[in-house]
Amino acid sequence: MLYLQQFLSQAGVAARRQAIDLIKSGVVKVNNKTAQAGVKIDPLKDKIKVNDELIKPVASLVYYLVNKPIGYTCTVDDYHAQHKVVDLVPPIPKVWPVGRLDKNSHGLIILTNDGDFTHQLTHPKFEHAKEYIVTLNKTITADLLPQLKKGIKLSEGLAKVDQIKVLTDDKISIIIHQGWHRQIRRMLGFCNYKAVDLQRIKVGQWSLGNLEVGKYKKININA
Repeated sequence: MLYLQQFLSQAGVAARRQAIDLIKSGVVKVNNKTAQAGVKIDPLKDKIKVNDELIKPVASLVYYLVNKPIGYTCTVDDYHAQHKVVDLVPPIPKVWPVGRLDKNSHGLIILTNDGDFTHQLTHPKFEHAKEYIVTLNKTITADLLPQLKKGIKLSEGLAKVDQIKVLTDDKISIIIHQGWHRQIRRMLGFCNYKAVDLQRIKVGQWSLGNLEVGKYKKININA
C-alpha cells in the first residue's frame, strides 16, 4: 500500500508536495471517485486517474548517471531541441533529468523515474552539494574569490559559493548547494568574467569519475 501522493510522485506525475496540491484540487480520482489527501491505495488493484487520464504504476525505479555532452538540453518536452539528454539512455522506462545543466555546459546529470528521489536531490533544504570545474575567459584576479564567497545578488536571492579553489590561472573549482538557472555563469558575469567551459563533476555523493562523454551507467542510490 502507498499513500496516493507517493504513488503519483513515483509515477512521475508530480513531486510529492505538488501531488498533494493536485489531490486537493479535485482532479485526482481513485476508482472513479474524487480522492482525498492522505488516502492509501494499492497500485496493483486501484485505478488512479489525473484529469481523467489513467496513471500506470512504475514497473521499476531506475537511476542513470550520465556524462552530458555540450549541446544537449535537459528539457524533456522541448520538441524543437535537436539533442536531449534523455536520448542518451534507454527509452523504457521513461525518465527525466534531476535538476538542470544548461545546453552549453557538460558533465554529470542524473536521470530517473523516481519522483521522491528527484525532490530530495533538488530541494534546497537537503543541501546536496554540486561541484563544477570552470574555465574562465581571462586570468583570475585577487578580488574574484572574495566576491563569490561574499555572495552575488541575483533575482532569486543571494547566490553564494560553499567552496572555491583556484586550479590554474584561468580555472577554478566551485561547490554550491543552490541550483538556480545558469547560476554560476550569472555570478561570474556580475564579476566581469565569462565561463568559456563549465563542467559538473559531482552531485551529492555521486561523482562523474572517468565516465566517457555521452555515456551513462546505472547507479544504486542506497549504496
